[in-house]
Amino acid sequence: MTNWESFAAEAPRLASAVRARFEAHQHHVLATLRADGSPRVSGTEVAFYGPDLVLGSMPGAVKALDLRRDGRFALHANPGDAAMTGGDAKVSGVAVEVTDPDVIEDFRRTGVPPGPFHLFRLDLRDAVLTSVDGDTLVIDLWQSGAGLRRFTRK
Repeated sequence: MTNWESFAAEAPRLASAVRARFEAHQHHVLATLRADGSPRVSGTEVAFYGPDLVLGSMPGAVKALDLRRDGRFALHANPGDAAMTGGDAKVSGVAVEVTDPDVIEDFRRTGVPPGPFHLFRLDLRDAVLTSVDGDTLVIDLWQSGAGLRRFTRK
């Protein structure tokens, strides 16, 4: 798995475009796995913190319990209006809960309200940006260990 900083070093243009999509809106869609293996979709917010893309959760939220049990996730950036300006961005990988109290308290300085919360670092397996150029669908795909590839469809 790869943290955000390593992904950005390997595929800087794609990482910049994907980050812009996540920073364009506050709310995104997170997919996790329920205990029975079926998917769960939840709203979430993300942050770029140090070398990582992270997400937080209220204590005991089902998405946090899902991630604690099985860290696999998919995260879809809010695509905005129908124009899809900037493309459609998604990342997936494995969420790892941050348990170091010093890191949690440092993260709290980013504006987290008082009280307990879950914090997960997102280790990336892949990142994709889908966009339209004229009459061509463009898919830029980065995969950990496989690098960056581009696919087009007319």
